[in-house]
Amino acid sequence: MLNFARHRRLRHTANLRAMVRETRLHKEDLIYPIFVVEGENQKNPVQSMPGVFQVSLDLLNEEIEEVVKLGIKSVILFGIPHEKDEVGSGAYHDHGIVQRAIAQIKQRHSDLVVIADTCLCEYTDHGHCGVVENGQIVNDASLKLLAKTAVSQAKAGADIIAPSNMMDGFVAAIREALDEEGFVHIPIMSYAVKYASAFYGPFREAAESTPKFGDRKTYQMDPANRLEALREAEADVEQGCDFLIVKPALSYLDIVRDVKNHFNLPVVAYNVSGEYSMIKAAAENGWIDEKGTVLEMLTSMKRAGADLMITYHAKDVARWLDEQSDY
Repeated sequence: MLNFARHRRLRHTANLRAMVRETRLHKEDLIYPIFVVEGENQKNPVQSMPGVFQVSLDLLNEEIEEVVKLGIKSVILFGIPHEKDEVGSGAYHDHGIVQRAIAQIKQRHSDLVVIADTCLCEYTDHGHCGVVENGQIVNDASLKLLAKTAVSQAKAGADIIAPSNMMDGFVAAIREALDEEGFVHIPIMSYAVKYASAFYGPFREAAESTPKFGDRKTYQMDPANRLEALREAEADVEQGCDFLIVKPALSYLDIVRDVKNHFNLPVVAYNVSGEYSMIKAAAENGWIDEKGTVLEMLTSMKRAGADLMITYHAKDVARWLDEQSDY
């Protein structure tokens, strides 16, 4: 008689498959990005990201109410100011667009976790993530402005500071500034491993943050490098971060797993705009099943080691999770 393993026994029915499922998605895994824009009665569609909008403060409450009703526990905010300058002063103004959005959200929904993206690129007239001198992005001068930005966001009520600039030493500078201002309890969700990726294109439309010259390859990572990711993450852990973000996610699942295996901190996968837009475009053309593809993709990120996922699909996923238990 043939003797071989009968793996299909555990796949025979839906309930059997559910009993032995190793990886499950939960609403608590999801972080929903929101783009907040100056002005009134603004709900501007992002053309390259169907279903994503720039929202003004007077319409923000409606957006947040939907998020809360769906059971999503956290959001991350990106701001688009009216005016930009060479040092991104709108990023650290006490009444800046993100600072006002944070305060507004926390006033109505104190339990919602509000994460502030901490960068200068949306606020600089040159579109880079730091101070520019003689055509170069200057590291240490940028740290001072990033630290000011983090403190202003914490004062506004942010629950988590998420610096995304990839300057050397940014976690140390921000941690020191927060502690000096009495915000020792505010965690840092570091964009520790952020690659210079082609998948960011649609985001730059949404955040109006495309560099006016050059690119970001002198501070964001080479997509070909794996060991460098561990060095970057290790530095941020030593400097005092509390979460480690890997960005992008889908083409970097090996990096997500490496980071998870090497560090005892929560790992966040950023399911970036290009990944979102590819699925949306294919689904609109009838080439793929959007729901099935999105759930499979996010499951792969969690299986790779992500504890949390920043994703533009969050609202749809929350609805789908209410409809079924397959994930």
